[in-house]
Amino acid sequence: MNKSQLIESLAQAAAITPREAGAVTDTILETMTEALANGDSIEIRGFGSFMVKDYGSYYGRNPKTGQKIKVQPKKLPFFKVGKDLKEKVNGKG
Repeated sequence: MNKSQLIESLAQAAAITPREAGAVTDTILETMTEALANGDSIEIRGFGSFMVKDYGSYYGRNPKTGQKIKVQPKKLPFFKVGKDLKEKVNGKG
């Protein structure tokens, strides 16, 4: 499912126009993005949680040259699946 399919599904389920569903979807995604950018975590019970993980620097290799390089520390978003979603995907829910 992509964003436009999500908007279409939301519009049908909530009996609203696709334009309104698009605004709702954009607001939710922007709010989640801002929260993660601020270092907050997001928990949606039954679905999962989003958080930002800090990764320290380490040494890697350039795949073309094989040269050893230092990879700078970074932060990456991480999703941990919730129990209900995990069970539903595995056909147990």
